Amino acid sequence: MEKLCNFNQGFIIVHLLLFSSLLSFTNPTPSPTQDEQSQIISRFQEYLRINTSQPSPDYKKSTQFILSLAESLSLETQVIEFVQGKPLVILKWPGSDLSLPSILLNSHTDVVPSESSKWDYHPFGAHIDENGNIFARGSQDMKCVGMQYMEAVRRLKASGFQPKRSLYLSFVPDEEVGGHDGLEKLAQSDVFKNMNVDIILDEGLASPNENYRLFYGERTPWWLVIKATGAPGHGAKLYDNSAMENLFKSIESIRRFRASQFDLVKAGLKGEGEVISVNMAFLEAGTPSPTPSEAEAGFDIRIPPTVNAESLEKRIAEEWAPASRNMSFEVEQVKQFSLRKKWHSFKQKGSTQDYWGRPLITATDRSNPWWALLVEAIKKANGKIGKPEIFPAATDSRYFRQQGLRAIGFSPMANTPVLLHDHNEFLNQAEYLKGIDVYESIIKAYTSYIPPGRDSLSRDEL
Repeated sequence: MEKLCNFNQGFIIVHLLLFSSLLSFTNPTPSPTQDEQSQIISRFQEYLRINTSQPSPDYKKSTQFILSLAESLSLETQVIEFVQGKPLVILKWPGSDLSLPSILLNSHTDVVPSESSKWDYHPFGAHIDENGNIFARGSQDMKCVGMQYMEAVRRLKASGFQPKRSLYLSFVPDEEVGGHDGLEKLAQSDVFKNMNVDIILDEGLASPNENYRLFYGERTPWWLVIKATGAPGHGAKLYDNSAMENLFKSIESIRRFRASQFDLVKAGLKGEGEVISVNMAFLEAGTPSPTPSEAEAGFDIRIPPTVNAESLEKRIAEEWAPASRNMSFEVEQVKQFSLRKKWHSFKQKGSTQDYWGRPLITATDRSNPWWALLVEAIKKANGKIGKPEIFPAATDSRYFRQQGLRAIGFSPMANTPVLLHDHNEFLNQAEYLKGIDVYESIIKAYTSYIPPGRDSLSRDEL
């Protein structure tokens, strides 16, 4: 009973501390004037007009733009190139208590390519239509979030707010091609270690309804190639166990598995990020006559961190590419922008676990005060929140979670169709401005949080 009382007492103290941190801010910043809103949108448009699309992003121009904004905000700056020509920009707002772990708000500067002929407006024109929609590649993924960080900091500095914890903002390259020359190297560096980060916020997804979406994990990408072999022969004859016949049997088996996973989503039993997705990416074989002796197919597979990856590996070996049908397979983690690259061995597939064998997920319960703080800060900014989700694709957050760090995906875009990587990607300017309010609330909450046991906020004070 005494242990239960102690637990309840500790739980109450944690929540009082969270509540206290939310109330310990300076007076709310006034709403921006019409002229200030126009300047905010103009800065966003300027960033969107910088063509940082893969495979040849203009990182020099984007870096100069970010550094100019940082200078106007009197933020400390650092530019690092782990790989030549791929700069990471790290900005710092020092806290008043440097003994406290810091906060990191991460965003990537690159965007995916676009087919301008299939857009209503130029992908890098940042055109605003009569409904206030800003059309540009990166308007959702994820230049919007990077700029919302900056604008929230601008408002807080103007209000006289002083963070207790240091706040870092990172603008990293190459997320859209795997992040291997960008954040992966940063996360493994002494630079990051010296930042003493305790929580990371990174990208999320737009929400078609009024509820913001929060992501506590993400699916791991595997790229599977299955290969079938068989004896060649004349194209006019019928053969048993030909390469194409064996491959089609495997494709049908994979199709049935895909349908079973998709049915769970359609029925509302699971979210998109909670099932294994499989999509065919290519199909190749030899000349039509003689009958090809080799045929292969490639598949893009995404695996939730809650799934037993070994069972999927077994399914691939026994059902999708069994040796008994003269089949073989290779799997690797996504490393290249183009699918048809050299394939490596099975052991190089993406992991669903961190370095200690734990699932790559961030806790959403009372063991993680940052989750509760985030939820309360969003609500304080008049935002609504949906059910916690697993991100259906891959982001740079996985490199932090692999080290056992807490990372949450969040892009404040409600009432917005999900258009990342799509034609006519856009974000309404009203939603963009509201997202700045939300991040202002989050930064206040996060950088003001003092954990239980700190001398600066004792039980007696509560």
